[in-house]
This record gives sequence, structure tokens and C-alpha cells, in this order.
Amino acid sequence: MIYLDNAATSFPKPPEVLAAMTAYATTIGASPGRSGHRPAADAGRLVFQAREQAAALFKVSDSSRIIFTKNVTEALNLAIMGLAQPGDRVLVSAMEHNAVMRPLRHLEQKGRITLNIIPSSPAGEPDLDQLRHRLRRHSFQLAVLNHGSNVTGGILPLDQIIPLLKDEGLTVVVDGAQTAGAVPVDFTALDCDIFCFTGHKSLLGPQGTGGMILKKGIMPEPLMRGGTGSRSEAEFQPEFLPDYYESGTPNTIGLAGLGAALAFVNQTTTAEIHRHERKLALILRQGLSTIPGLQLFGPAPEQDHLPVISFTMEKLTPSEIGFHLDRRHEIMVRVGLHCAPLAHKTIGSFPRGTVRLAPGFFNTFQEMETVLEAIGSLAARRPA
Repeated sequence: MIYLDNAATSFPKPPEVLAAMTAYATTIGASPGRSGHRPAADAGRLVFQAREQAAALFKVSDSSRIIFTKNVTEALNLAIMGLAQPGDRVLVSAMEHNAVMRPLRHLEQKGRITLNIIPSSPAGEPDLDQLRHRLRRHSFQLAVLNHGSNVTGGILPLDQIIPLLKDEGLTVVVDGAQTAGAVPVDFTALDCDIFCFTGHKSLLGPQGTGGMILKKGIMPEPLMRGGTGSRSEAEFQPEFLPDYYESGTPNTIGLAGLGAALAFVNQTTTAEIHRHERKLALILRQGLSTIPGLQLFGPAPEQDHLPVISFTMEKLTPSEIGFHLDRRHEIMVRVGLHCAPLAHKTIGSFPRGTVRLAPGFFNTFQEMETVLEAIGSLAARRPA
């Protein structure tokens, strides 16, 4: 099997991840912060170590400002629902995932906010002149921005966009689902207010893990309240971090795996991961560009981008291509709209969507050549 669906969930995971989860399940088993015995203390230490590893990766000086959630969708909902105020005008990019668009459309439908989409080119690149024009004409309070597209692999130029937004006083939330672990992310240098991430993609951790990083002074309303293992004498939520947001028994076995995955990424370095994955993506882009009847979407090959490539073919629908790659060649890809209809409308591939190839750190150059041969054979003749 050649697995090219890493933008959905990375596979395989580093062996250390499974080892850490097995060790927790077989030797600890307790809930962190809920008891005074040694296994509970050991569980708490695992969660703390995962938080410290995340702080090291994202260059965060205070690890208590890293809040664990079950995925990036929960983190984004927490940020959006906890920050958006009645009457707010909200800016988003034209490449947003439904993890951002659905909670914002919900608030818009309820009449709480006004939503405004930054104009972009058919390649998904934002029009900064139009952004400046809109910022001059209207007052905005919140921006939620997709750092890296799960459809095209394009990386939003946040170093140019965030200063424009900050000059106008906007609070900025960044969706780092695709970039966390895939490219270096320095939270302090990025200067956003909240950075949301997931554990099961390029961070190489298990599903059911993710989180958000809060800038000092940023405290959105929590999505839920309840037991935290701290201040148990009080019937009101403790207001210190991370307990303010982490109610209920955590996914300790998942966070044990995430801590091991973060340690692996820190040791390997995101720069090295990005170098390898970029080479894989370039092989695919260059090879696909020579296949007749195939259309590529997204940024130009010379631009920095994530290892995500989308294409369509004249002879076959995306679903047919995915079916034949799976059944005839044992190549696993993603087809359709990738939970990002706005992005597909932007690049012109709505409503059928595209075929998405997303190589990961454990893929090889030879596998990329095999994939190109398989796609070339599909393009050359319609399979029976």
C-alpha cells in the first residue's frame, strides 16, 4: 500500500507513539489530577510532558497557555464561539475549511456576526490590495485564517497579512491544522492571538488530540465547564490556565502518544520534515504536469507550499480515479471536496472536487514514481 492521505490523517505513526500509548495503558491507566496516588501523578506527568513538548515546538515560553482539545475543530469552535461578539464583522480567507466556515455561518445565520471573505486568485492567493481596501472601508473585530490549505497546499502569507490586521485592532485566530508539524511555526513571531492545531496530521500523533495556543491576555469563553481535578471545593470554573478550558477526563492515552509524537518531531525538526515532504511534492507536481488531459490546481511549483497536490482529469471523475488507484494500484488518496467547499469554489473545482495527493514524512521517492506511473496509465486509457 502507498498511503497518500496524510492531509487527512498521517500514517504510519512513529513507533514511539504506539509504545507510549501502550506503556500508559499497561503500566499507568489512571486519570491525571484526579487522585493523589502514584499512577495519577504519573498520568499528570505525561500530560505535562506533552504540553512542554508542544511549547518547545511552537516556541511558547509558558506551556500553560497550550490548551489541549480533542481536535482542531474543537479548538476552532472554542476560539470562534468564545471570541465573536454580537455585531462583530469577521474576516476569513477564501480557502477556509468547514471547521471554520460552519461555526461562522451558524453565527451569521443567527444574526450575530457579518462575514467577509478576502478576495483571492484562482490559485487561492489572497489579494492584499483588496484586503487593505476593505480594512479602510469597514471596521472588523475578528479574523480567522487558514494557515495552509488542505486542498491546494498553498501557505497563506501571514507575515504580510497579520500586521495589516493588527494595525486595525483585529483579534486573529489561525487554523494551523495543516501546518503544525509540516513547517516551522514560531507562535511569538507569528503574532496571532490564537493558533489552533491538531495532533493526528503532521504532528504524527493519534486521533482525538489537538489544541490551541493563547496569547497572553486572550481568554475566550470556554465551550464547557466541569470537573478539572483542581479547586474541587468551588462550584465555579477555575479561571487559571489550562484548567479554565480543560474540563472532564482528558484523553490521557492519546496525549501520551501525542507527547511521544511531538518529541519525535522536535528531534527530527520541522525544517527537515518540510524539506523531505517538499521534495516528494515537487516530484509529483512535475510529473503530473506532463500528463495530457490533467489539470493541476494551486500555487506555482516554485512557491513554498505544503505536500498537498490537487488535480482533475478529463476522462475520469475524481471518484473514479480514487477507486482505480485504490483497487488496481493500492494507492490511497482523497477525492471530492475535502470538507472545504469554499476553497473549491475559489479555485474553480466545485462541485465535483479534485483528487488530492498528500505525501508524508515516511513516504519515499520511489513511491512517488510508482504513483505517477499509475496516474499516467489511467490518463492514457479509460479503465474497464
